[in-house]
Amino acid sequence: MDHADLLAQLQALVARVDTLAERTRRLGEENRSLRQQQEQLVGERSALLAKNEQARVRVEAMIARLKSLEQHT
Repeated sequence: MDHADLLAQLQALVARVDTLAERTRRLGEENRSLRQQQEQLVGERSALLAKNEQARVRVEAMIARLKSLEQHT
């Protein structure tokens, strides 16, 4: 194998390493973004569950008041 072949192989290897490095960087950014989205969605879910529980408690209280009013009439 001559010098030109070795140089071509080395350049091809450098190009592949550069491509892999760029993919790794993009995947890292995507991973961070997805983790942030997941954290945001978990927070939103928690807030919605709390609101749902508050609404359930209020509805149950209204039902109890209506039953109480119904018994007094």
